[in-house]
Amino acid sequence: MTSIMTPWLEVLIAAGVGFLLTYLIGKPVLKELRILKAGQEIRKEGPSWHAGKAGTPTMGGIMFILGVGLAVLGLGWGYMMQGEFAHLYVYLLALCFGIIGFVDDYRKVRQHQNEGLTAKQKFLLQLAAAVLFLCLMRFEGALTNALYIPFLNVSITIPWILYLAFAGFVIVGAVNAVNLTDGIDGLATSVTFVVMVFFAVTTALWSMGALSIFSAAMAGGLAAFFCYNHHPAKCFMGDTGSLFLGGAVAALGFAVDMPLILVFVGIIYIAETLSVIIQVSYFKATHGKRFFKMSPLHHHLELSGWNENKLVVVFSGITAACCLLAYLGVMNRF
Repeated sequence: MTSIMTPWLEVLIAAGVGFLLTYLIGKPVLKELRILKAGQEIRKEGPSWHAGKAGTPTMGGIMFILGVGLAVLGLGWGYMMQGEFAHLYVYLLALCFGIIGFVDDYRKVRQHQNEGLTAKQKFLLQLAAAVLFLCLMRFEGALTNALYIPFLNVSITIPWILYLAFAGFVIVGAVNAVNLTDGIDGLATSVTFVVMVFFAVTTALWSMGALSIFSAAMAGGLAAFFCYNHHPAKCFMGDTGSLFLGGAVAALGFAVDMPLILVFVGIIYIAETLSVIIQVSYFKATHGKRFFKMSPLHHHLELSGWNENKLVVVFSGITAACCLLAYLGVMNRF
């Protein structure tokens, strides 16, 4: 696309607009959530000091979902007029997951418990959204069945049916991994902010203007949401926000046709998920013993003496280092 703006100016404007819209939308959203008494129910088995968070407004992810959506539609309009819709497809997939999360959150709020949709219901809805996205991307010619291997700079072509099964597994897995990471104030927000900065920079370098606008708007939106979500949080993003973020991260991995890049940029999400798998497996194998003090990993570290601010800084720093490593692994892709 020919533009009077440089890619970096587009990125900065998208980030600024995403921040401004999300921050401004956040005030009335937070007010409305308080009026609706949409307070978070805290897990009884969680850290005891989390009990004080009970009643904090949840579903705050609505702030950046709306803010980013408006930024993407407005700033990406020129790309859409020229037939480029990748940013819109990525946003719509994330929105599908956000709606699933909203239904889950709403049921929790109405029933005043920490359980919403059943695991089976969420899995089937998430899988359906992932399959629709993948089929759309394939129909548009934006998705290939050549799996790019970072660092080796080679692609392995695999049968479409196997690729689609792999892709569906990755998307659903990534979405739920981000959801697990959202367990303390600002953690999922800050980690995903770093991931979005990575995608904004790399897609700008690779001349994927539409995707760089989406990624930058997401980074700006998350920076604004952090103003409400940092410790002590004024609101939580809820499943509404965390499933949306998971969908956005996973969709970007496939939109740039390099899903294995998610292994690096999503290292914290993976660690959190593995800690849960290890905990459950070890508990069953040893008939009641625990490998970690508590899972996911951030709760284990909390019980080991880490405060929430330290967790946010360290996990974000690890993500930034792994994003740099990811770039080194794919810089020769385009």
